[in-house]
Amino acid sequence: MSKTAPLWQWSATELAAGIRSGAVSAVEATEAALARMDQINPQLNAVVESLADEARAEAAALDAGGVSNGALHGVPVTIKINVDQRGHATSNGVTAFKDVIAPDDAPVVRNLKAAGAIVIGRTNTPEFSFRADTDNPLFGRTMNPWGSHLSPGGSSGGAGAAVMAGIGALAHGNDIGGSLRFPASANGAVTVKPGLGRVPAWNPSQKAERGLLAQSMSVQGLIARTASDLNLSMPALIAADPRDPFHVPMPWRGAALDGPVRVAVSRDDFGFGLHPDVATAIDKAASALSNAGYDVVETEPPLARETGEIGYRALMGEVKALLGADIRTYGSDDLNVIFDAYYDEFPPFEGDELLRMLARRSHYARAWSLFLEDHPLVLTPFLLAPFFEAGRDTEGPEGVREVLGRAHWSFIMNFTGLPAGNLPTHIAEMPKGPQPIGVQIAGRRWREDLIVDAMQAIEAEIPPVCTTLWDRL
Repeated sequence: MSKTAPLWQWSATELAAGIRSGAVSAVEATEAALARMDQINPQLNAVVESLADEARAEAAALDAGGVSNGALHGVPVTIKINVDQRGHATSNGVTAFKDVIAPDDAPVVRNLKAAGAIVIGRTNTPEFSFRADTDNPLFGRTMNPWGSHLSPGGSSGGAGAAVMAGIGALAHGNDIGGSLRFPASANGAVTVKPGLGRVPAWNPSQKAERGLLAQSMSVQGLIARTASDLNLSMPALIAADPRDPFHVPMPWRGAALDGPVRVAVSRDDFGFGLHPDVATAIDKAASALSNAGYDVVETEPPLARETGEIGYRALMGEVKALLGADIRTYGSDDLNVIFDAYYDEFPPFEGDELLRMLARRSHYARAWSLFLEDHPLVLTPFLLAPFFEAGRDTEGPEGVREVLGRAHWSFIMNFTGLPAGNLPTHIAEMPKGPQPIGVQIAGRRWREDLIVDAMQAIEAEIPPVCTTLWDRL
């Protein structure tokens, strides 16, 4: 980004370097992000709680300290409203939970602050953070900055819309079935869903522990505008926290691989059909990787559709058993209709069958692990068609089938606990307006760094789409 561009357009990497050199201050970076929020958020409803006063005080304190606080010193960020931040409500988009005030920061919030990040606001999520679209009775709908013809994705839809519109350089989100990658794909952002155990997680406000499958599939992460910002910020996010007893304290960077990194490319459409614009996005990504020296081969990973389908049906079984009553009691009529359609599309495993499928999870994870020995990265579609319109999942079985039925490539990675990135490689000119098309790059366990490096290699040939979006805004 040109240094003549407004500060809200600077990447996290540029801001951190500028503040470290003294070219700009944390206060200036924060004020620019807050001004952008005041300007653009009224039409987006991405940030549902402004933390302007706190942010200004924290930025001034950082500047007064005179010493860099960490890799994200002075970088404005947002936090999703389903994660605890001391003194603020962890509503999860549910009206009945609007007064659940967090007694302490969750590990991800603590880690971001320890790295010097300035939290400027909290972003919207659907009820219970369990939709691929973002709307709820408590705060209302979040809009996609590309236009009303697109959902902002979910469940981190507020995060994706905010960061792409320039409200903060980084946005926190989380992902149990695609909730980092859906918004990245919808808004043209870049993310990496960390693998199991990579980022410590826990909400001090929670009343009970989550189910074992939720613990295995749900991860905390960041949404950014460039892959380089993930290489800057993710090492801070993975810092250990004893409140997560299953966190794995490994460094961000793994050992270099011998020879060119092999990338398996799959275009498997699971019988739904692959939209031509999604095929174009895959072609562009594969070509960019090949040009960057990667060994790109067309081949199919094992048990792909089965892994995704079994994984989501198992998750639905656990959700129905442990959260079903709360969703019926506290969820809106719309949400309950959506869940009925979820259960039809992905019939929940129950009883002994659920236990057997949980045990079978290792079978799928092992098959993928063996495949990744020879193919450290896997390039796939994310969705098999361009992103859907807002509210599509409220339109009965066909709507849910379009939103989630074509997302098996997403579910696979959560069920197996593998890391997976998402970035846009093509802007499709659709009848109702342009939209970014994201692709997915999955990788070996513990090797998020390989995924982010591959995304950076793609960006060297295919620039991030944020400037195209800002020209439209």
